[in-house]
Amino acid sequence: MPSDEILRWPRKEEDILKVGPTYECSAYDNSTAPWGSAHEEQWQLVKKHDWFSGMFIWTGWDYLGEPTPFPWPAVSSYFGIIDLAGFPKDAFYFYQSEWTSTPVLHVFPHWNWKHGEKVDVVAYFNHADEVELFLNGRSQGAKRKQGDDMRVFWRLAFEPGVLKAVSRKNGAVVLTREVRTAEAPAKIVLTPDRQTIKADGSDLSFVTVKIVDKNGTLVPATDNLISFEVTGPGSIAGVDNGNQISHESFKASQRKAFHGMALAIVQAKQKPGRIVVNATSPNLASASVVLNTR
Repeated sequence: MPSDEILRWPRKEEDILKVGPTYECSAYDNSTAPWGSAHEEQWQLVKKHDWFSGMFIWTGWDYLGEPTPFPWPAVSSYFGIIDLAGFPKDAFYFYQSEWTSTPVLHVFPHWNWKHGEKVDVVAYFNHADEVELFLNGRSQGAKRKQGDDMRVFWRLAFEPGVLKAVSRKNGAVVLTREVRTAEAPAKIVLTPDRQTIKADGSDLSFVTVKIVDKNGTLVPATDNLISFEVTGPGSIAGVDNGNQISHESFKASQRKAFHGMALAIVQAKQKPGRIVVNATSPNLASASVVLNTR
């Protein structure tokens, strides 16, 4: 923060480490390499001028090697639209709001901060004229994109509770989104991208792992170690969490959460049947999911 100022990362290692001791980049699309541009910054130019045929994004996904802007212990790039585990970053929803016909209202960041701390709340949206933001039921005002803007934002003093955003077109509600303050970590939630896969020895199901509180809200600051066990005709092909400085093995049966999330990739064997995936972590309610191979 602030979200409306762009940081061009210096090339000197000592300056980089001074600015970013946590080895993390901002999600506000205001952090770029010295030779690059922010997502919105570049798209504004292409969108505005018909004589631009397009633009080149480096890169769609984070990737191992060429850690930028941070040096070791960082092991991957930071500027992808999707992280190493395949989880969409906030910039994903910016492109979705600009490039697709899908109605979008994406509000970030999470809502777990220090009481009274100034926090910029950003909304990407389309198919609407304005977005009104509410904090614990109190309107923080409606905002419209001005000029070349591709987002709207509010600078609020943090108080725990619920952020609610409402997008409207000609006064009619288009979409509503909420961001809630998370309480203590309570349980694990498993969500496979497919529950039925082929029994061909190679097909995969990507199981998203979330650590949530008792109300089902993702806990953004937790990094619990999650252990996986598979029974039936399947195995763990790999694990990940999207963390650019993680040195954990991708070939393992456990993984720490990163901002409350992790990934387990389940591979089918050459036999039809029922695969059960169990996820456990100390002090958390465990979870299981059933996959079918045919």
